[in-house]
Amino acid sequence: MALMKISGTELVVEFSGREQTWLRRDTLSVPLAAVRRVVPVDNPLREAHGARKGLQVSGVAKIGTWGLMLGPRQLVAAYRGKPGLRVQLDRAASGEQYDELVLSLDDAGELARLIGRHQEQN
Repeated sequence: MALMKISGTELVVEFSGREQTWLRRDTLSVPLAAVRRVVPVDNPLREAHGARKGLQVSGVAKIGTWGLMLGPRQLVAAYRGKPGLRVQLDRAASGEQYDELVLSLDDAGELARLIGRHQEQN
């Protein structure tokens, strides 16, 4: 499962080995200034929509890119029974090809609060 942390002015996501295989990357870093909204979600599997490139094991896991034909384009690493975050990004400000991150994270609630605090300060 992915790990997310705040490092200076960056939101950094480190992916597990399986996720790295499907996402073709080991980390993702975006400026905190590019984060538009953070929403804790109980079931991040339900948040991924549209055409995809990646792994989908129905009701168990989704790893890859969703929303290929019609947006929003989502980077997804979500698992059954795990809480998560839906992070909406300003794609131009992030320097990435994604509008949203949909991630299962054990400490999703705490991360949402930390990101929210950082946004309030800036």
